[in-house]
Amino acid sequence: MEIAVLGAGFMGGGIAQVCAGAGHRVRLWDQTQALAERGLEAIAKSLDKRVAKGKETRARAEEVLGRVTPVDDLERAARGTDWIVEVILEDRDIKKGLLSEAERCCGEGTLISSNTSSIPITQLAEALQRPERFLGTHFFSPVPAMRLVEIIRGERTAPEAAERAREIISGIGKTGVLVKDSPGFLVNRINYALRMEAYRCLEEGIASVEDIDTALKLGLNHPMGPFELNDMTGLDVGLAGLETLYRATGEERWRPTGRVRRLVEAGELGRKSGKGWYDYTDGEKKARRDLA
Repeated sequence: MEIAVLGAGFMGGGIAQVCAGAGHRVRLWDQTQALAERGLEAIAKSLDKRVAKGKETRARAEEVLGRVTPVDDLERAARGTDWIVEVILEDRDIKKGLLSEAERCCGEGTLISSNTSSIPITQLAEALQRPERFLGTHFFSPVPAMRLVEIIRGERTAPEAAERAREIISGIGKTGVLVKDSPGFLVNRINYALRMEAYRCLEEGIASVEDIDTALKLGLNHPMGPFELNDMTGLDVGLAGLETLYRATGEERWRPTGRVRRLVEAGELGRKSGKGWYDYTDGEKKARRDLA
């Protein structure tokens, strides 16, 4: 199968790695060749770690890497593909523009999906001429390790497109669950509710960032605390999801707190920027006393 992954960042690279690992040929697209190649380099590093841990042989890692082609030409990426998955920043208008362009470059039978974590699929489908072939495929981070993919049908998604998506997801070793199209979908809606309560506990001085994380890991058996997870996925991504929920529902429970807004405005987005709820500038996770 020929697959185009539009967006060579952390999530896009993870999806490309998993698809290539399942034997498919992948075109990893981004706006510049340098960005696309950077995505390929990140996949190579991820595979190196798997080899070092004995989870992958060097020969197989090279085979997987050889199935991924970095490109900056959207037509070249999309033409002749069986599946196109968009994995760019969480902005409705930018996503709609790219999806519309990609649809013009691919065949009528190509399945197109978005990895959006919160934007309603029906809204994104407004940009497409063939909305019946479009749906959401929401992967979780880090993609190689997380088994779940939410499959979201928009109002005009054809049942056979959803079934085809379920087959593809199963074929790359993931488990798909069908979810109704709504802001935040299923997992993130529940996760955002927990995260908002963690934010409020911090704002009210009930506990520190690190103590809240420790409490939820040990008390609820979560592998990561809400602030650690937010740092890994990106504070900007999380803020965009909350804003989508707040705009869609008008409910105060989804209004982002001032502190997370200030961190995002300061460019402190988590691990990818070196600082977020924790400080990573020295290569290790350290508590930030200025957030206590």
